[in-house]
Amino acid sequence: MGVELLDLSVPVTTGMPVYPGDPEVEAVPALTVGESGVNVLRLHMGSQSGTHVDAPFHIDDALPRLDELPLTRFTGPALVMDARGLPPRTPIPPVALPGGLAPGVVLLIATGWSEHWGSDGYLAHPYPAPETAEAIVAAGVRTVGIDALSVDRTPPPGSEDFSPAAHRVLCGAGAVIAENLTGLDRLLDAQAGGRAVTVYLFPLALAGADGAPVRAVAQVEDRVVLV
Repeated sequence: MGVELLDLSVPVTTGMPVYPGDPEVEAVPALTVGESGVNVLRLHMGSQSGTHVDAPFHIDDALPRLDELPLTRFTGPALVMDARGLPPRTPIPPVALPGGLAPGVVLLIATGWSEHWGSDGYLAHPYPAPETAEAIVAAGVRTVGIDALSVDRTPPPGSEDFSPAAHRVLCGAGAVIAENLTGLDRLLDAQAGGRAVTVYLFPLALAGADGAPVRAVAQVEDRVVLV
């Protein structure tokens, strides 16, 4: 099969889903070929819009900002955890973690919730329990991604029952978190087939930021067997 590049990002569009309370996204023409000779979009969006990464600064002013992190934090060999089939708003236990977690590995959590993108049900995603986040950090992993709105429980509309417990564990250890990934089922299939997966989560170079949108891409390739 050789090498494949798979896009793990949601498209940036006007009115796209955002975390409750975050800035709404608007992408509209600012200049057009007909009037100005060129096409240019005007973008209005938050740093946490769409497929994005959180820097530790997202949850604590004393923690590193986006541009203070090494680029190595945004790429690496990936292991995909199969957390599909869970009921809405279910905490994901440590027992679900795959073997092989180690420093430099990117852990991707596949909940299957990307299929709800654009619907009210997207807010009711499963999420890693605090003790699962602690086990991830204990394994030396400092890059975590999920195909859901957050690594923490998103409260139902109108509820104030909010706790960024997993964010605090992961970001407190200097980890970055990618959210709103999509299509992780393809990586589970590749992993099950013995193929190697490398993920790239490079963010926009926003100075002093809490996070930024990314074009998340996975490189999937056949493993080389030495004889």
